[in-house]
Amino acid sequence: MKKLFRTAAVAAVAALALAGCAGGGASSPSNVTPTGEVKPREISWLLSRPADGAVINIMKKLASDYAKDHPGFSLNLITTPDRPSYIQKLETLAAANKLPELFDTDATPFAQQLAKQGKMLDAEKLLKTLNVYDSYRPAALDYQRFDDGSLYMIPFQFELEFFWYNKALLQKAGVSVPKSLDDIPAMCTALRKAGVTPIAIDGQDQWPLERYVAYQPFRAAGPDFVQKLKKGEAKFSDPAGQKTVQWMAALGKANCFQDGFSSQGYSDAQNQFTSGKAAMYNIGTWELSSLATDKLNPAVRQDIDFTTLPVTEGSVTAANEYVSPSGIGMAVNAKTYDPLVSDFLKFALAKYPSQYAATGALSPTTDVQTAIPANATPLYKKAIEKAGDLGGKQAMPWDTQLDPTTNGRLQQELVLLVQGDITPEQFTSTMDSTVAQNAPKFFK
Repeated sequence: MKKLFRTAAVAAVAALALAGCAGGGASSPSNVTPTGEVKPREISWLLSRPADGAVINIMKKLASDYAKDHPGFSLNLITTPDRPSYIQKLETLAAANKLPELFDTDATPFAQQLAKQGKMLDAEKLLKTLNVYDSYRPAALDYQRFDDGSLYMIPFQFELEFFWYNKALLQKAGVSVPKSLDDIPAMCTALRKAGVTPIAIDGQDQWPLERYVAYQPFRAAGPDFVQKLKKGEAKFSDPAGQKTVQWMAALGKANCFQDGFSSQGYSDAQNQFTSGKAAMYNIGTWELSSLATDKLNPAVRQDIDFTTLPVTEGSVTAANEYVSPSGIGMAVNAKTYDPLVSDFLKFALAKYPSQYAATGALSPTTDVQTAIPANATPLYKKAIEKAGDLGGKQAMPWDTQLDPTTNGRLQQELVLLVQGDITPEQFTSTMDSTVAQNAPKFFK
């Protein structure tokens, strides 16, 4: 056992040097004895993930396995699945310099500020030091990167987002699967005339509607549009911005979303689709167990299929380029990084991918194969195989890109625009003004 602890301690110099590269780090290996033994202790991880989800369950098991050879070690999981509440807790702890050893964050402007302040370890250097960097999917890592290409978060998931649809309901309305985003309003009108709800959406949580506003600019101008927009270097009044504003208004005019969508939540939207009441549903592979196994309602099971994000005429991004998130990432506190944290991460990150893939999920790495469940429909394998056919550009969710004030206002204004309570001109004026007022404070 002492040999194991000393092996971990050998990494002390490298670990502390790595922490120093992040602009912080402990000045000495305080948990290493003069004889070179690592003293196991509790380390904490502040999470924003489902408490009963695969990520947490696997990491609990790995921590328990690690503790068998390192008595005294434990992983304290501080879980707050509700994202708004989590963000508030994260910001409060960061302001008080009380962030734990590990913490979840998206690649937001706030997180980038933490990195610049030396509060986050350089994840790219860390993964390379642990000899696991090359096994990660480039798209999984790219989703976690900041605008300058730096990487400060480690992904634990990899997802693909599709437009799921009910073939029978489309046929009933005499419409086909939209080949272009511009076809969707007309499709919605035809479905409504046939007595079918066109698209089920979780309006209560706001981010699903915000996905839609990102689609047209991604096709028209590529991933750079939102990078410029959030800094005030592009506007909603620009051609790509107007394309999405007018399109969102058209979706509303065509009654594309279910009645009362803004007050309906995640399960409401999914039930609308899986019960055969809605023709389309935009959601990711994290719902494969619900949409591509025998758990799916038998009455609609044979009618369900999916397509990737439709393109547009003159699109600068390809059909195999769309939203492919790797979820919220895990950051490592540069101030508390030491040989124990390093050794545990080396242990956990080496074993995690195979155990995660065994649950039927896409691993953020390419060195393991996803296990297709015995009760899967053919769509399960079809969805998993799409991960091997991704282009080089990625559509980033705007809620992880915009400053908090602008993002909050955008979510409010989008609902009003789609409901027809404001005009496209009013939306454009409000949002361009909001960005101009807030971007300079965040992106200096």
